[in-house]
Amino acid sequence: PGAFPARRTGGRLPAGLRKNRPAAPYVRRVGWIRQIQATLRERQPERAMQLLRLLRKDLGLEGTFLNEVLYKKATFLNLVDPISHDLLMSLARDLQCPKKEYDPWKSSDRICRQLIYHLTPHSKWHRSGLPRHKSRSSLKSSLQKQLSQEAVHLSGVPLSPRDIQHLASYLQGSGDHLLTIDLSFTGLRDEEMRFLMPFLQSLPSLTHLSLNGNHLTRAAVKDLTDTMKDMAKFPSLAWIDLGNNVDVSSMPQPLLVGLRKRLSRQTTLPTIYESLDCTSEASSGPEASLLDEEEEEEDLQGEEGTPPLATHRFHQQSCER
Repeated sequence: PGAFPARRTGGRLPAGLRKNRPAAPYVRRVGWIRQIQATLRERQPERAMQLLRLLRKDLGLEGTFLNEVLYKKATFLNLVDPISHDLLMSLARDLQCPKKEYDPWKSSDRICRQLIYHLTPHSKWHRSGLPRHKSRSSLKSSLQKQLSQEAVHLSGVPLSPRDIQHLASYLQGSGDHLLTIDLSFTGLRDEEMRFLMPFLQSLPSLTHLSLNGNHLTRAAVKDLTDTMKDMAKFPSLAWIDLGNNVDVSSMPQPLLVGLRKRLSRQTTLPTIYESLDCTSEASSGPEASLLDEEEEEEDLQGEEGTPPLATHRFHQQSCER
């Protein structure tokens, strides 16, 4: 098809993708967080709340004040980035309900630093691997060195159209062994994701795919969701990270269903046999059913007085697990 040019003959990406692209959304979001830190140093909590509202809205998490978040918008279904949501909730709580015995600036600044770390690339490659202005052959040679590895980690490495073609060629020729592919914070856009989709979906062992921190939109998520409806594509995929993109705030239910079907097909939950005490375990063996244990429990509770201490402790430990 025209969307994926000459897959097996070294096709090229559309010429429009060669133009300089704007900064990824995470750059804008981190800028707002740094402004929040600055306003808190200047003791301007009202301005910090305005910036927090902008940040939440940009991440697709409407509502900033606690009454809006906790009551009016209490349901956040299938969040792509629950970590950011929890940190933003904590920050809103700190700003609106500061603890008198603590310096609110210190607590809020700590949360801001956690948000910045979570929303920015911090992989080994980004710190000390490929240079930001790399030569054309650096990515290709680096991929060739990973032929025996089960993961490709490109987080924080800006990928040019030529790099993406090198990556597609690598996936097509040497990707059968890959379990993990990390393309987070690489500047990936919808068109480039569509170009890579046939190469990614055919990998038989791929279980983890990271696409967070890019320029992807809901259109790319729709393409991915439609692809996942075919169980022959992405046959082993169990987890995908789409957070911190342009306007992707939730995971479509069909996409989650597709991931769940693949996961259930690959794994089965183990049967755990438990007993009330060592005596019953020794007498009944591991084959003792949970139904028998429930009947024993009912018999013990039917007796006068409280159940034995060992039985009480067993129930407490079970709840904790």
